[in-house]
Amino acid sequence: MAQPQMRRAIECGVPDNKPFLHPKLAKNYGNWKYHDRPRPGVLHHVSHDGDEVWSVRAGTARQMDVWTIRQLCDIADKFGEGRVRFTIRSNIEFIVGDEKKVAPLIAELEKNGYPVGGTGNSVSMVAHTQGWLHCDIPGTDASGVVKSMMDELYEEFKHEEMPNRVRLSTSCCSINCGGQADLAVIVQYTKPPKINHDMVSMVCERPTVVARCPVAAIRPALVNGKPSLEVDERKCMCCGACYPPCPPMQINDPEFNRISIWVGGKNSNARSRPTFMKMVASDLPNNAPRWPEVNAVVKNILMTYKADARPWERMADWIDRIGWPRFFEKTGLPFTKYLIDDWRGSRKSLNASTHIRF
Repeated sequence: MAQPQMRRAIECGVPDNKPFLHPKLAKNYGNWKYHDRPRPGVLHHVSHDGDEVWSVRAGTARQMDVWTIRQLCDIADKFGEGRVRFTIRSNIEFIVGDEKKVAPLIAELEKNGYPVGGTGNSVSMVAHTQGWLHCDIPGTDASGVVKSMMDELYEEFKHEEMPNRVRLSTSCCSINCGGQADLAVIVQYTKPPKINHDMVSMVCERPTVVARCPVAAIRPALVNGKPSLEVDERKCMCCGACYPPCPPMQINDPEFNRISIWVGGKNSNARSRPTFMKMVASDLPNNAPRWPEVNAVVKNILMTYKADARPWERMADWIDRIGWPRFFEKTGLPFTKYLIDDWRGSRKSLNASTHIRF
């Protein structure tokens, strides 16, 4: 017998989401009249045909066990309409087409420990990297920092009381997969890597490691008659980029891994152009499992921004208005010559705003 023809795999882009949409979302795709927020954590969409849909957003952990996922699905089946989706910031949204289902759904979510919020001018959930659970190079646990930080900012997630939306991120190494954010927590390596010369020739592709260094601080070397690598510590900026392609260049160290705080990053074009983050606090203890020193600085910056910024000002807009000297004065953070960064070498190529170029 002839074998059935196998479907050709599609290896370009993400799968089509249309078959998984709520029926009302699929029916009115591209036909929405307006949307509003009846309360924090609830989005209300109205189509030109009069159809209405409610999205209830709740905060979850990015890394969840099977029991938690099944519990969320059971809540969706019992109190919703069996339709959920996850946002890029690890929030879960339950989609319902009947307003009467919204209040019981919110009550059930909060009874089981899933706060409803994260919309509008609130502190949304944190975009973060893998941490110790999945990643092979972290200097800290991004997931743990997120848990301890959002415990402190629980009420700011549930209420829309910030001047504008606040996007947070954490990154477990200096490569910063977490991206730009209004406020970011990023690990700092403070010592160059220690090299296990016996392992380099067996594990590492040396040309790749040499090319990986952004400051040309790594070069091939012969150590004890074996091919290896050496680091020019005068050039090394302790970024950790050499460690992923060459694990024998170990840069993680319990004593010399620290935490830094960055502010003012923004990806959107709304009201002002996208901006890069700037470092405003460094050398904070990498103090697992609750990171109290880091959380104290984060909460201080956010509460100062909340009290002083004008309506609709993002973090970067607020800092542009008051200036960096006033920012450090208002937050009480110490300023050193190693903070901020006014490098403009990529000003032209990275000016991707829809606003006027300069």
